[in-house]
Amino acid sequence: MRKITTFIALAVISFSSIGCDRFLDIQPEGKVIPVTVEDYRKVLTSAYAKYPIHKSFTALRTDEIVIDEDTSDFPYYRELAMWKDSNYDAETKEFQWADFYTVIFYLNQAINEGSKTMKDSPEKNQILAEAYALRAYSYFDLINLYAKPYSSAAASSDRGVPITLETDMEAVLKPSSVQEVYNQIHADIEKAQGLMTEQQQAAGANYKFSKNALKAFSARVALYQGDWNKALHDSQELLTVKGELSNLNTSNTAPNHYASVESILALDNPLNTNIQNVIFASPELISKYNTITDKRFGIYFEKSKNRYKAIKGGSNDFRVSFRTAELYFIKSESLLKLNRLAEAKEALLPVLKNRYTADGYTAVQNQINGMNTTDFMNFILDERFREFAMEGHRWFDLRRADQKKIIHTVLGKEYILQQNDPRYIIEYPMSAKKNNPNL
Repeated sequence: MRKITTFIALAVISFSSIGCDRFLDIQPEGKVIPVTVEDYRKVLTSAYAKYPIHKSFTALRTDEIVIDEDTSDFPYYRELAMWKDSNYDAETKEFQWADFYTVIFYLNQAINEGSKTMKDSPEKNQILAEAYALRAYSYFDLINLYAKPYSSAAASSDRGVPITLETDMEAVLKPSSVQEVYNQIHADIEKAQGLMTEQQQAAGANYKFSKNALKAFSARVALYQGDWNKALHDSQELLTVKGELSNLNTSNTAPNHYASVESILALDNPLNTNIQNVIFASPELISKYNTITDKRFGIYFEKSKNRYKAIKGGSNDFRVSFRTAELYFIKSESLLKLNRLAEAKEALLPVLKNRYTADGYTAVQNQINGMNTTDFMNFILDERFREFAMEGHRWFDLRRADQKKIIHTVLGKEYILQQNDPRYIIEYPMSAKKNNPNL
């Protein structure tokens, strides 16, 4: 890991980009240390702005895409599509690591110093709640990139990622276990829950955490840990206050749009412009849709010669971290894992009704009626594939489900990610290992 001194230099650049160059974090000479709620709101704005676009990169590892070799950006991304995590060439974009710890550095400062200097107020509580929530979210993404999927039997011994809760400029950190990282995630979520004041951020400001976003995050964490009762409880609880779904029979607005009725947290950029331009949707993904009855198809993709381009990303309008549809999927999967098959099927119907034509919905209902538990679990995963295409879910769904075999063809050569391949865990980036011998 790069030393925290490197993070300070990065912080100055980021602050300058939002008109906050009078702050140099904990270095006071010639600068002003953040003190007030207004100051720390700017610190958090920098943290949000710096949040990595790692989900755009993970798309290149999935069965969602075919890489376009005829684009100028192809050399930067081709080795990511080969699952080449070490000894990559100098042009290859590196998976983000330092950016996560830069964000965490901002959040640690807000938590450790802002809690002392900001005057007590609802805004102070909201700022601290967001800092705890975003720190938990950062560690959740880190652990699901760079460590094994959660297993209650092995989490205490599986290698995770380093945890830093201080602004120690000289700290050289060692990886904590997967269990220790999840313990920290839960501790931060609990702190955030006790402080959060905003129920739901308004469209345009919904890149910031709220009570709804925190509950959606808690449900996802429980899902990834296989805590089915908690995942069910959290998803059901939030659906009582945030259950709206976008009806694609009456609206052409993509449900992942930041202004959609489904939007809960619009922070991540899961398909940035560069990645959007360098990929096509894979034939496997396209084959999963009924192009006549599935209303998502025409909203998500457009024909480009004999292939399809994804059109549900590529701008800040399509930032998405949590949206309502995911809660229905979490509820359904949790019920299924709790051996409540009939309820699991019923829980997913609201999403299906808003995604298919009337005839298509009837056909899907008839299809799932006769499914057993195994068949319906496969159906949930296929529906997640369709629903959340290019939204950053697929790599993580593959990791926690079957870790299937994937083949990518790049420059006429086949590259294979075998089933249960060790590369379902991304290696620590070379730059991180170079700067920290403990990794």
